[in-house]
Amino acid sequence: MRFDDAYSGNVFIRSHPDYDASQAVIYGMPMDWTVSFRPGSRFGPARIREVSIGLEEYSPYLDRLLEEITYFDAGDIPLPFGNVEGSLDAIRSFVRKVLADGKIPIGLGGEHLVSWPVIQAVYEKYKQDLVVFHFDAHTDLRDHYEGYPYSHSTPIKKVCELIGGENVYSFGIRSGTKEEFVWAKEHMHLYKYDVLEPVKQVLPTIGNRPIYLTIDIDVLDPSTAPGTGTTEAGGITSRELLETIHYMARHGANVIGCDLVEVAPVYDHSEMTQIVASKIVRELLLAFVK
Repeated sequence: MRFDDAYSGNVFIRSHPDYDASQAVIYGMPMDWTVSFRPGSRFGPARIREVSIGLEEYSPYLDRLLEEITYFDAGDIPLPFGNVEGSLDAIRSFVRKVLADGKIPIGLGGEHLVSWPVIQAVYEKYKQDLVVFHFDAHTDLRDHYEGYPYSHSTPIKKVCELIGGENVYSFGIRSGTKEEFVWAKEHMHLYKYDVLEPVKQVLPTIGNRPIYLTIDIDVLDPSTAPGTGTTEAGGITSRELLETIHYMARHGANVIGCDLVEVAPVYDHSEMTQIVASKIVRELLLAFVK
C-alpha cells in the first residue's frame, strides 16, 4: 500500500516502518469543515503524533510495552480542503483498504463527522454483528444542522440508522437538544454523565461481538482537556477514561477499530489536551492490538 501523498511529518512513537508487517494502522483525518463553534481539529492528528515523543513505551496499567505490538502510522489522509463529501469518500476508501488487509484501524480526528465513513466501512465488513461504543459529551443525534445533513452534530444519528439504534451505546453524554434525548430514550442506549460504571453494566451483554469505539475528547471535562472546539463542563476525568479502556481490555471486549477525535491544539497552549490524547492512543494500542 502506498502513502506517497500522505502526511510526511512525525509519526506516532515507535511506529513500525512496514505497513504489511503491522497489525494496526494509525491514520489522521484532518477535517473540520462542518464544526458548529470553533474550528481547528484538523491540526489534532499531527500534534498528537508530535507530543507522543514524551510518552514512555511501557504501560504500567496493562504491563505491556509498545515493542510487543506492530502498528504503522500512515500519516494524514490527503483530504480536499472544504469538500465534505469528497473528504468522507476518501476516508471511507482508505479504511476499506485497511480492513481488507486484515488490520485494525486507529483513526485520529478531526471533527466527529469523520467517524461516519469509518463506521460505514466497518459495517460493510461486520454487518449485523457490529456494536458501536460512543464516548462523548454530546448526543450527536441531529438529523441536520442548519439544514445540512453533514455536520459533526449528526454522525451518531447516521450510525443508528445504518446499524440499528439497538446496537449503539453512548456514554458520558451531557449535552444535546431535548428532542435528541427523547429520541435516544426510544431508539438506542444512552448513558448520561458517566462512562466506566455503565460500560461495566453493558459489556457482559455484548459477548464477543465486534465493537467499534469512537471517542470524542470532549467526553473529558474541560479542566482535563480544554483543547477542543465545543467544550462542555461536567465531564469525566482522564483517569476514568483510561480505567474504562483498561476494563474493556481485561474483560475481553472485541474492539476491532477505534478513533479519537475533536482535539484542537490551538485552544490549549499548555498542550495538556494533546498529551492526554496521545496517552489515550498508547493505551488503545496496548489494550486492543493483540
